[in-house]
Amino acid sequence: MDSFVTSAGFEKTFRYIKLIEQGLLVTVMLAACTVVIGFILGIILALMRMSDVRPLRFLAYDRKGHVRNNKFLISLSKVNPVSFFAAAYVEILRSTPVLVQIMIIYHGVFGKLIDLPNFTIFGFLKFNRFIPGVVALGMNSGAYLCEIIRSGIQSIDGGQTEAARSLGMTQGQTLSNIILPQAIKNILPAIANEFVVIIKESSICYTIGVQELMFAVDAIRGANFIIMEPLLVATAIYFCLCFPTSKIIAYFERRMSRGDKR
Repeated sequence: MDSFVTSAGFEKTFRYIKLIEQGLLVTVMLAACTVVIGFILGIILALMRMSDVRPLRFLAYDRKGHVRNNKFLISLSKVNPVSFFAAAYVEILRSTPVLVQIMIIYHGVFGKLIDLPNFTIFGFLKFNRFIPGVVALGMNSGAYLCEIIRSGIQSIDGGQTEAARSLGMTQGQTLSNIILPQAIKNILPAIANEFVVIIKESSICYTIGVQELMFAVDAIRGANFIIMEPLLVATAIYFCLCFPTSKIIAYFERRMSRGDKR
C-alpha cells in the first residue's frame, strides 16, 4: 500500500514553489482588500441600522398634532426602511454560504451585468477573477463587521453623547470625534480576528479561478497526481499566517485591557 505522504511527493510539490509564492501573495492581498471593504461597509451598515429615518412618522398624528388611536397607523409610522434594508442585508449574508455568494457575484453580477476588463496584475493575477472574489468576500465580511461595530458603538455610555451635544457638537462631530474612536478601540480585537477568518475563507475563491493558495494546490495535483503533500504545504502556510496574527492580536488586547484598568 502507498504511503500517506512521501519525500518524492514533497519534492514534486516544491518544484512549483513559484506558484505557491504567487498563491501566498494573492491570499494576503485578498484578505487585506476584503478587510478594508468590509470595514467601510460595516460602518455604513451599522449607522444605517442605528438610524432613525421614519418617513411615515406623520401618520401617527392627526391634524391637531395628537397621537392617533389607530395601532396600524402608529406601527406604520415607526417603519424605518433604511434600518430594515441594513438588517435584511446582514441577515441574508450571514445566513447563506460564502460559496453561494461568490458564485452569484461572479456568474451573476460580473458575468451578466458588469463586464470587467481582462488583464493580469503582476503578470499572473487575473483582474476579472480577483475583483469578484474581493467584492464577494468584502460584502460577506461587511455583514459580520456591521454587528461588531454596532455593538461597539452601543457599548459607549450615552452620557458622552449628551455631553458632546451640550458643548454644541453636531451629531456627525460627536460620532467621528467621540464615539467611533472609543468604539473602534473596544472592537479592535474582534476586527483583527475577522482578518484571520478572512485569510482562511479566501481559500474558497479558487472555485472561480483566483490564483490563491488552494488554486496552486489544485494545479499541483493536476500536474503530478498528488494531493496530500501540496495540501500539507498549504496547511503549514495558512498556519504560519494565522497563528502569529492571532498571537499578536492577543498581545495587543492584553495591552489595551491593562490600559483600561489604570
